[in-house]
Amino acid sequence: MAMDPTELARLRWRCRRGLLENDLILERFMEGRGPRISDDEVTGLDRLLQLSDNELWDLLAGRTEPDDAALRPLVAALRAV
Repeated sequence: MAMDPTELARLRWRCRRGLLENDLILERFMEGRGPRISDDEVTGLDRLLQLSDNELWDLLAGRTEPDDAALRPLVAALRAV
């Protein structure tokens, strides 16, 4: 099911980060998924966006792994962009 354009715009805005590397990865991910983003991915992004920039970068750079196994597919997708 396609995401509402307003909700998608809000999510894109929330993906903007202070650390350029995070910002670029999240932007590319959102460009690739667009309105086809799944509910599970939105839920996962909500959780990841609560992390500090440095914690998020450590996950995306592969320095750490998510404690929650449910986040692993999303982190892998983010790393692949």
